[in-house]
Amino acid sequence: MNGLYERFAAPAREAMPRLTAAERRVSERELAELELHGHDDGTLLEGLRKVAALVPERLYADSAEVLLRMHEIAGSGNLQSNLSSLALVRACFAHGLADGAGEGPAELVVGRGHIAPAFYAEHYVRGALPFAPLATLHQGGLTGVVHRDLGFRSTMRYSLGVGVAQAVSLAWDLTRRGEDRKVVCLAGDGELHEGAAFEALRFAHDAGLTNLLLVVDANGKGIEPLAKPLNTAYLSAYLGTLTEADGRDDAAVEAALGDLLARPGPAALVCRTHKGDHSFKPAAAAPAPDRATVTAPDAPRPPVSFASTAGRMLAAHRERAEGELAVFTPDMAARFGLGGHVPYTNTGLAETLTVGMTLSLPDHVTKVVATDAMYYMDSLSMLTEATTSVRNLLVLAGRSWGAWGGAHNATNLLGLLLHTRVYEPVTTAEFHACLDRLARDPATTHVVSMIDAAFEPPAAPDCSADIDGGVWITPPGGDPDAVVVTFGYAGVLVDAANRDTGVAHLHCAALAPRLDPATLAVLGRARRVLSVEYNGAGGGFGERLRAEHLLPVEVHAVRRDIETRVHRHQLPLHAMGPDQLRERLARLASKREGSGHAPAYA
Repeated sequence: MNGLYERFAAPAREAMPRLTAAERRVSERELAELELHGHDDGTLLEGLRKVAALVPERLYADSAEVLLRMHEIAGSGNLQSNLSSLALVRACFAHGLADGAGEGPAELVVGRGHIAPAFYAEHYVRGALPFAPLATLHQGGLTGVVHRDLGFRSTMRYSLGVGVAQAVSLAWDLTRRGEDRKVVCLAGDGELHEGAAFEALRFAHDAGLTNLLLVVDANGKGIEPLAKPLNTAYLSAYLGTLTEADGRDDAAVEAALGDLLARPGPAALVCRTHKGDHSFKPAAAAPAPDRATVTAPDAPRPPVSFASTAGRMLAAHRERAEGELAVFTPDMAARFGLGGHVPYTNTGLAETLTVGMTLSLPDHVTKVVATDAMYYMDSLSMLTEATTSVRNLLVLAGRSWGAWGGAHNATNLLGLLLHTRVYEPVTTAEFHACLDRLARDPATTHVVSMIDAAFEPPAAPDCSADIDGGVWITPPGGDPDAVVVTFGYAGVLVDAANRDTGVAHLHCAALAPRLDPATLAVLGRARRVLSVEYNGAGGGFGERLRAEHLLPVEVHAVRRDIETRVHRHQLPLHAMGPDQLRERLARLASKREGSGHAPAYA
């Protein structure tokens, strides 16, 4: 079986019940051709183009409709971001910038990384992509963000502002090599709030780069509306020529882009567009008759993620403790459910400033930074400053169930900073216990990893009585032969899998717990101790137990990178699905395991 077929066949077939009859018919033909002809004798995009040529039937002629279908099938995504930039994307195709081969009139860097689906949709209507891969968006086939494998100049993983830096890097390199070739960078007005974007544009000006063309989707929104419209004066100051166009008019954008490509010198093209709600929500109303099978892929599920309850929990804490809160977030208020619960300041994707806003506030104020892996990874220098000088600092580290990493970065990166403690609560009481601990120890920055997944907490005691220790969700009942230890959200996963197995289960909300002597004695007498870690990297938690307490710990952990796919597909990648965990716990409880001499990774 070839690599292309392996990548797309399984998620495409799983999506079949959500497709129309015509979509299913064409997808089956495409998958058959992909299996026969899609061998890895070229790039991924070349292989898909080959299949598209073998099955030339186009179900849709409008890329906007293709985008809608992709999001309906996936049940999630950033439809409005893609629609906002669609005229810009079409202009790139019209001028030969988007062929993926780097042979057009200029190099294209897509800093607005979430608009990758707009490129897929336009490729499809132009006959360069088959339909079946479009049905795999966020499901393990097509990634929702730009990636080199899919025809983009650069990959985007974390910061949005890195796209501008990538474009400036490329423009600088072409200049120093004496190549007369422009670099076009697609960016958003929210993205330009990032410190990296300001720094990159300032450098391009000071370095005298004449080959940079910045194209801005100015829709007045990040996730929330921007405080003020894009300030074009600084773009003019740095780039000289600045042209504005109606970003909802395909012909106007195409003409303006063509004009600036033909002119010498650096320039900016500001396209005034419109963006609706940031995240796609499947329509609640019944779909058209031939689309009756389109549903959210994770239904049924609890209505909200744990991270989105942070605003309500902060409000309850403020009322309970009668303390003063100052809450800052880089455009992540919706992620944490802050609106309507606590006042907050949106710094607009300025992740370093978000932390910097805490530096001079009075000691008695509880400073809350509501951020996630994309942002705190870019602000480690300021976090280092804050953890050594700010009292009463709470960092809410959003932990995505899909693409961005999250808690393993929270503990591996933030946990290494001076004066920090890292937790991952899974109940309201545990969250409040973290804030109570901060009140008792205001000199230590408390990092609270907030899992962005919907779940029911274990129906058992939690760690709120001792947030630094552990609690037995399944009691040991004397001296157990086998014990499973979990950290944060892994406790939820194991609890669901362990109900029929009954292995003694110790849950820790602290990612570096301080276990009491009685608990350590139980672990020390067990012949087998399994550490289940969905929020660690490299087995850090279990290895700590092994090294500090000489326990016979085996580690069941994330062994590869968190990938850009939905939660229900993410869990099986790391053997964290319910059936996989249930089988692993059954093996642990059996006598087939070793007696404390198992390898570190089980």
